[in-house]
Amino acid sequence: MTESVVLTVTGMKCGGCETNVTDKLQAIDGIVSVKASSKDKTVSVDFDAEKTGLDAIKNAITGAGFTVQSS
Repeated sequence: MTESVVLTVTGMKCGGCETNVTDKLQAIDGIVSVKASSKDKTVSVDFDAEKTGLDAIKNAITGAGFTVQSS
């Protein structure tokens, strides 16, 4: 079952930051698609909820050096 989430992420300043976050997330089994925007400070992720979850996504983003804002 595919789920979608849009997270507010601070610390992304440029295209390189977007690529860093995208690469970290795409390395996770179950990630279907990623769209990171430093301009909008968002990361949109489509993922297979049977293979991964929100915690793994947030951990990958913080592991890349960025902060996920709580909603």
